[in-house]
Amino acid sequence: MFRKLKNRPCVCVAGTNHDLPLRGICCVLLVLAALLSAPAAAERIKDIATVAGVRDNQLAGYGLVVGLDGSGDQTTQTPFTVQSIVNMLGNLGITLPPGTNLQLKNVAAVMVTADLPAYARPGQRIDITVSSIGNAKSLKGGTLVMTPLKGADGQIYAIAQGNLAVTGAGAQAAGGAQQTINHLLAGRIPAGATVERAVPATVGEGGVVVVELKDTDFATARRVADAINQAEAESARALDGRSIEVRAPVDLSARVAFLGKIENLEVSVAPQAAKVIVNARTGSVVMNRSVVLQDCAIAHGNLTVTISNQTNVSQPPPGSFGNTAVTQSGLVNIDQQGGAFMELRNGAKLADVVKALNALGAKPLDLASILQAMKASGALRAELEII
Repeated sequence: MFRKLKNRPCVCVAGTNHDLPLRGICCVLLVLAALLSAPAAAERIKDIATVAGVRDNQLAGYGLVVGLDGSGDQTTQTPFTVQSIVNMLGNLGITLPPGTNLQLKNVAAVMVTADLPAYARPGQRIDITVSSIGNAKSLKGGTLVMTPLKGADGQIYAIAQGNLAVTGAGAQAAGGAQQTINHLLAGRIPAGATVERAVPATVGEGGVVVVELKDTDFATARRVADAINQAEAESARALDGRSIEVRAPVDLSARVAFLGKIENLEVSVAPQAAKVIVNARTGSVVMNRSVVLQDCAIAHGNLTVTISNQTNVSQPPPGSFGNTAVTQSGLVNIDQQGGAFMELRNGAKLADVVKALNALGAKPLDLASILQAMKASGALRAELEII
């Protein structure tokens, strides 16, 4: 029997022959109560949203990598590399005689790219990526010569220079045999650029700041607004499925403290829409846990066509004046595997979908066709995206 104690949780009291079942039922009830009272998984606002106006800016520049071990551009096929060398030497006060034919092997023309973080100030260092644009064989061991990095407005925001870190490796033997590990035509220079110009960034206008979700979701936008209102007394309202308008202090110091508090609030994110991503080039298929199926039956079979050539030798009889003849005969074989039907029940979850597709014996490249057919028939309750 059960006895409820004052100000205490429900407990089981022994004393009858049914103590064991009662204790089991009581434990089940306690577990269910704990599960129901457990908070849902929450994420910080800074992990699912950004503040409007706080963003990176892309920078790019053209430069030269020198000091290569004979693996640079072939100057006869990349005249812009020679022109760049001539211009660089001219800027350094070195004038080449007209008609000079430069045969360079240790220089490569490259593009330098970088992301300028928000609020970056002059003097700060940022990482850069260096990529070959000519026909160089390798950038390993090279040094990037001073290269200005420009933004979309044409202004110079950083200056890059330094020694490249290339993670690849390669070797070549006589006769043309070669082996390459990873990639040799792109490398990085950690802290390889110095910021020369700051990008103006404003967080909102007046007393309003807009928080933007990374993924559009009306339910999550509403939950973010509710979380902010609970912490800051009705100061936020959702404008749409991505933007939440928040009233913030006008004073900059107070605004920074306010945003620091807001971005650390935890929000229970709404379940995402069912989606299936298919990479047609690699055969990769990714589904989220919201994917469900309607009743359907699938048959999958492979048709294999094999064409081969068989060599036959015709030997003349002994004593004859005939010659040995070699003939070719073609063989064509068609093999079609059985396509047994597999039934998928209504409401199948992700684990059931994966199990059923594996039971069909479908290869990754075949899954794209199967999923498209399921989507066309209305059995796949998810958005199918092919990348």
